[in-house]
Amino acid sequence: MCASGKIPGIFCRTGAVLLFLTVFAWPGRAQEPDIPVFDFSGIRPFLEQTDDTTYLINFWATWCTPCVEEMPAINEIARKYRDRKLSILLVSLDFPTHIETRVIPFIREHRLIPRVVVLDDPDADRWIREVSSRWSGAIPATLIYRNEKRDFYEKSFTYQELETIVKLKLDQP
Repeated sequence: MCASGKIPGIFCRTGAVLLFLTVFAWPGRAQEPDIPVFDFSGIRPFLEQTDDTTYLINFWATWCTPCVEEMPAINEIARKYRDRKLSILLVSLDFPTHIETRVIPFIREHRLIPRVVVLDDPDADRWIREVSSRWSGAIPATLIYRNEKRDFYEKSFTYQELETIVKLKLDQP
């Protein structure tokens, strides 16, 4: 069809390149992390789950030193409790334009297990209050909840501190 002129040449060349990359991609090569960008309405459902799972939602950024320092603790919690009803979401406050240059390299370097999303919503005054009325907007900030029992922390965690809180939530009736 390409030679007949029914499909413009650019589409034929693009299709051929995509076919080549699909067929001959290096086996075993890691997939690019999929980092969705949400406004707050896209984040809200993660904050409103009512099943029997414990949720840990961490607000962080690659430029935030305390955030970076606590990331190994969060990652270890994700690894250690992967067989329990624990769901961890890392909400990056990095600019969406920094996904390729900062967020993805950070995920790779730290071998992050939890899902990462980027929050891009200019109305921070509104969504910060919706996350917690106690949140000043400083990061790191973490919401840990199970059903209606919610705890909000505007601080960095050590592994021991975080594990104590997560275990209590997981063991709640």
